[in-house]
Amino acid sequence: MVACLRQTHGNASSIHYYGQAAKQKLEQARLELAGVLGCDANEVVLVSGGTEADNLALFGVVRAAHRTAHIITTAIEHPAVLAACRELEREGHTVTCLAPDSNGVVDPAGVRRALRPGTVLVSVMHANNETGVVQPIGEIAAIAHEAGALMHSDGVQAFGKLSGDVRTLGVDLYSISGHKICAPKGVGALYVRGGAVLEPIIRGGHHERDRRAGTENVAGAAALAAAASAARRDLDSETRRLSGLRDRLESAILERVPGAGVNGGRAARIPNTTNIWFDGVQGEALVIALDLAGFAVSTGSACSSGAVEPSHVLSAMGLSADRARASLRFSLGRSNTVEQVDALVEAVEQAVARLRGVSARWDAYA
Repeated sequence: MVACLRQTHGNASSIHYYGQAAKQKLEQARLELAGVLGCDANEVVLVSGGTEADNLALFGVVRAAHRTAHIITTAIEHPAVLAACRELEREGHTVTCLAPDSNGVVDPAGVRRALRPGTVLVSVMHANNETGVVQPIGEIAAIAHEAGALMHSDGVQAFGKLSGDVRTLGVDLYSISGHKICAPKGVGALYVRGGAVLEPIIRGGHHERDRRAGTENVAGAAALAAAASAARRDLDSETRRLSGLRDRLESAILERVPGAGVNGGRAARIPNTTNIWFDGVQGEALVIALDLAGFAVSTGSACSSGAVEPSHVLSAMGLSADRARASLRFSLGRSNTVEQVDALVEAVEQAVARLRGVSARWDAYA
């Protein structure tokens, strides 16, 4: 990214020397990204991030159908998908929103039952951004294709942590975002299977093969491709390392903190994410206490921060409002160490004990 910012100043759509130098960098990045995704370079649409990728997938497919359409999604999707579905409903389309089981897993049989003659799109995330729970995307995609529907998956949380080979997954559209894999914020991509028709949601020039107008972010694309290649290179070793850190964190917290449990802990999950409930504690208060101790955790999606309502993901899994509000998401990354995890456990134990000491809620559980 820094090299592009210093050396590649041209507009990749210009035909002069500087523009063509930028175009070459852009297409090199697209080719590298396609190699990680397991697709052709012309199937990669570069966008501003996961939210735009999700919006392009949903609005693009449904509006290209040029008829009243039916969409199937789930109650645990990212707000980028759920808000797009609500807008499509306002436009006259119909949406079926499926609930997961108590482990946060969507039943493929439920998708099959929800299919209608007018179903044009099924959108189910690859891995949940709050719990890390992995969905049976391959099985769901096969069911969608049997009915003639396209399959979209929000892969933002999974990409770089699971195999992102879109051919193996069987999806028609797959969203990714740079900041989840150590690339900069503000860049992402949407895989669009060749032959799938999209109506653009940003109009202007003929960029991205008429699928997304606007001068391309060459430096961001180069960084995204480099980060994706690094994530693929280190996938096996980082999976083992992060899984070990996550398991160490969970087991120590459950051993030392009574009245705690893991949301989605019995399901397959990505290696770096865990979501833990602490009865008798307000999640926001615990976030602040841990922040003061030097640890950044959250009560849910960063895109929903500041929300008064409990997590829609945890509520859909059947948690009570109190337990959902008492749940925290812990995310681990490349820079985290065993020593940091042990220090976090100590900080959690102390903060929970302190907060419960002044909580009337804990008296009810105790």
